[in-house]
Amino acid sequence: MQIKDSAVLVTGANRGLGLAFVHALIAGGVRKVYAAARNPKNIQIPGVIAVRLDINSAADIAAAAEQCGDVSLLINNAGILDAQGALLLQPGSVEAAQREFQTNVLGPLQLSQAFAPILARNGGGAILNVLSALSWVSMPGAATYSMSKAAAWSMTNGLRHELQGQGTQVTGLHVGYIDTDMARDVNSEKMPPTEVVRQALEGVEAGQPEVLVDIISRQVRAGLSADQAVYF
Repeated sequence: MQIKDSAVLVTGANRGLGLAFVHALIAGGVRKVYAAARNPKNIQIPGVIAVRLDINSAADIAAAAEQCGDVSLLINNAGILDAQGALLLQPGSVEAAQREFQTNVLGPLQLSQAFAPILARNGGGAILNVLSALSWVSMPGAATYSMSKAAAWSMTNGLRHELQGQGTQVTGLHVGYIDTDMARDVNSEKMPPTEVVRQALEGVEAGQPEVLVDIISRQVRAGLSADQAVYF
């Protein structure tokens, strides 16, 4: 799809990668940017429409769909990493998994359900789901997060099949570490949010079903079919 002159909704738009998406979309000449966050007062960007949206709230999702009826690109960026889910067998991991699945899987699914008819009315459009290299592997320190991203990847693939008939493109974005607050304690090479966004938006415009923006995501993806698969 062509992003320029389109209307775009970005979730989790008040900081980190979401904020980088907003600035890139403005610079790229989109017609309208809806920047969604639980507290829209945190979004003070000229020309941007701030939207109150807790992606775990059915009422907020319905209100956003009513307000943003001209959207042709939905960017499901909002997500959480719960420290209580670092290890599967530690106390609190089940509760952490529930919180992460609600925000990282069910929230984007409910948003996609709400906006699918809107995208259809607006010519098909596209959905971009922000996933992770951890969609394919589980790492100590992010065990339940890895579970949620694996489920989000599967959900993304399912949406792609179901929305194909109405001409809606679905793209999954995979990346290792991004230089945002979520990865502030990670001692490893991190991708600048601006570069992640650049490759993601280029991938959407090119019609790519998946965008792998860094060497980590590409190596992990390639390792899935190795004789000794990377997830072992």
